[in-house]
Amino acid sequence: MSFGGAVSAMITSLKNNKRKRVSAFDKLERFQKENSDKLYFDRCANKKELDKIRLQTLKKNKTQYIKNSIGILIIFSILIYIAFVFVNS
Repeated sequence: MSFGGAVSAMITSLKNNKRKRVSAFDKLERFQKENSDKLYFDRCANKKELDKIRLQTLKKNKTQYIKNSIGILIIFSILIYIAFVFVNS
């Protein structure tokens, strides 16, 4: 039983188009080689600068928290208002 040229061409095409599979170990090994450098910071901050940065960050986080709280409160109030309007009508 011969399949003809189409099937043999398909088999040849599949064999030629196979790609080499990369194992997880090879990927991990390559990743470790690429990221083997140590972190290096060329600038250092003294205690006063670190405190200043810390206070700025705390202030920024506090204002962001207040803005988010006000936004959620407004949205929640609108939803309650809409719910009462539709329930009472």
